[in-house]
Amino acid sequence: MGYDSDLSFNYFGPTKIVFGAGVAKDVEIEMGAFGGTKAVVVTDKGVLGAGLVDPVCKALGNKCVGVFSDIPQDTGVEVVDAGAEFARKNGADTVISVGGGSAIDTAKGMCILLTEGGSLRDFNGIQLLSRLQTPHIVIPTTAGTGSEVTTAAVIMDKEMGQKRLLVENYNAPRLAVLDPKMTEKLPKLLTASTGMDAMTHAVEALHSLQHEPVTDGLALHAIRLLFKYLPVCVENGSDLHARGQVQIAATLAGWAFGNAMVGNVHAMAHSIGAVAHVPHGIANGILLADCMEFNVEEAQEGYAMMAEAIGVREKGMDDLEAAKAAIEAMRDFTRNKISHPQKLSEFGVKQADIEKAADMSLSDGAIVNNPRLVMDASEILGIFEKVL
Repeated sequence: MGYDSDLSFNYFGPTKIVFGAGVAKDVEIEMGAFGGTKAVVVTDKGVLGAGLVDPVCKALGNKCVGVFSDIPQDTGVEVVDAGAEFARKNGADTVISVGGGSAIDTAKGMCILLTEGGSLRDFNGIQLLSRLQTPHIVIPTTAGTGSEVTTAAVIMDKEMGQKRLLVENYNAPRLAVLDPKMTEKLPKLLTASTGMDAMTHAVEALHSLQHEPVTDGLALHAIRLLFKYLPVCVENGSDLHARGQVQIAATLAGWAFGNAMVGNVHAMAHSIGAVAHVPHGIANGILLADCMEFNVEEAQEGYAMMAEAIGVREKGMDDLEAAKAAIEAMRDFTRNKISHPQKLSEFGVKQADIEKAADMSLSDGAIVNNPRLVMDASEILGIFEKVL
């Protein structure tokens, strides 16, 4: 890709990665490396019921002082506040999240409150912190959010009626434990939709106004891995090699978008999630190709690189032709390779919902770095209507 001759950028990726089948059993050793002595495990009822927390607690032994599992699909301010109080009462000096994005984001919020005190509502802004927060170890049970390496958390604020975005460099997880065995039993739809969350992170990092050479490299390799291995995981969830490659892709995409940021796909997914409770990964997967089409003129160079990465750029294609080939490949991928849902109406979304979500999208922080300037809500509504 071309870069301006006066290019300058910052790249931030402090999280240590431990990867391999079965490495979750080493969490107590890793925790001890930064002085942790008492851990609260943060998870949700589904992960707890699936038995994925048991081996983590067993590995921790008496260093596990409690399990906080009262976490809904979209975590909220009141959930974070309750989790922090639970951890404080149990004397925790470390937070270990075992789960997907909601558990991880809850734990990130808890880490802030354990260090700074108060309620999460006291932290309305970004980059407000001036010191390292309570150590956080992430053991993902999905491969999609990239939250294990990002400084961001998305927390629903019912009083605001909107999702609150926290971005804090001092709150990045200290350690991410990528264990393919933790994703082995993930159902097909959840495998597909969380994978599309990762795909969206990578594509939007590639076209973001803040993209740069490091994030481009991370994003492109994440896209390659997802196109190759996500269909394998959907078809055969017990393939631990494929599961591991998709985990790595999700982490690469997390580092990419955590630095380059995202765009209108995420602004719209956040909004329709808040209005109609569409799961985040599913919303991203439904919206991605049409948002790429919306952005194609301004993002054609990045999409052309993507076309090369996935092998659909044919000889003689200019950048715009290659970019359009990448978009069509994405449509085929979601529809035919991973059987991902195609319409928001499949999840009960109505016209009134997308009208409200279109207005809300304009005030979502993610839209700031979209490559094409969004002039008004009607442009967003037009995309929503295509996928309704």
